[in-house]
Amino acid sequence: MRYSSRRRLLSALLDLLVWLILIAMLVPALWLVFTSVRNPVEVNAKPPVWIPRELTLEGFKPLFGQSTEATGAIPFDRYFFNSTLVALISTAIAVALGTMAGYAFARYRFQGKNALFLGIMLSRAVPGIALSLPLFLLFARISQAGPLKLIDTQLGLIIVYVAVNVPFTVWLMDGFFREIPTELSEAAQLDGCTEWQTFTLINLPLALPGLAASAIFAFLAAWNEFQIAGVLTRTVNSKTAPVGLFDFTGQFTIDWRGMAAMATVMMIPAIAFVLVVQRNLVRGLTFGAVK
Repeated sequence: MRYSSRRRLLSALLDLLVWLILIAMLVPALWLVFTSVRNPVEVNAKPPVWIPRELTLEGFKPLFGQSTEATGAIPFDRYFFNSTLVALISTAIAVALGTMAGYAFARYRFQGKNALFLGIMLSRAVPGIALSLPLFLLFARISQAGPLKLIDTQLGLIIVYVAVNVPFTVWLMDGFFREIPTELSEAAQLDGCTEWQTFTLINLPLALPGLAASAIFAFLAAWNEFQIAGVLTRTVNSKTAPVGLFDFTGQFTIDWRGMAAMATVMMIPAIAFVLVVQRNLVRGLTFGAVK
C-alpha cells in the first residue's frame, strides 16, 4: 500500500515537473506574441506589463507594405520566400543524402568506414559562428574565380545548410536502419529485388519515422539560422527572414513591436511543418536514435 502511494506521488511530481518545464518554455513565445500586439507605451514599460491592456495590429503593418511611425515598409514577402525556398530545398537534399549515407553505414562494410563516420560527426561539432568567416572567404574566392556566384545568393545558403544538416541525418538514419532486421533485406533479395529495390521498398518505408524526425530538425535548423545567413547575404534578393529582422533596427532606436510581429509570423510555418509530421516525430526521436 505504501509502495503504491509513493509511486502515485512520484508520478504526480514528475507530471508537475513536466508541466513546469513546458510552461517555462512557452513563456518566451507568449511574450513574443503579446509584444507584437501591444501599444508602443506597453512595449518599453517598466515594470513590464505582462498582459496587454489594449490589442493592436499596428506592428504587423510593415510586413504588408505599410509604413508606420517607427519604421518603413519591410520586404517581408521576399524574406519569407527566400527562407522557404532555402529551407525546403536544403532539407530535401540533406535528408536524401543523409538517408542514403546512413543506409550505407548501417548495411555495408568498407575500408575506413569508422574513420569516415567519425569525421562526418565531428564536422557537425563546429559551431556556425566559427564557420561564418571561413565560408565567406571560400565563397568569395569561388565567385571571383568563375561564373558560380555563392555570395549573396540562395544557392550559397542551400549548400551551407545541406553540409550542416547532413551529419545529423546520417547519424539518425544509421541508427534507424540498424534497428531494421537484415533478414528482411535478405528475404527481399531472394525474391528477386535489387539493392535499390530493397532499399526503397523494404527499408525506407520502415525508417519513415526517422526520415520525418530528420526532416523536422533540418528544416528548423535552416529556417531559424541567423549567423551564417547574416554573413553570406547582403541584399533583399537573398536575405532570409531571421536576417530581415534587423530591418527594424535604426541608428538610435529599435522597433521591438515590429520585430516581435515578424518573429510571430515566422513561427507559423515552423509550427505547421512540425504538426504535419508530429505522429512520426515522437517515434522518430526514440526508435532509432539509440544504437
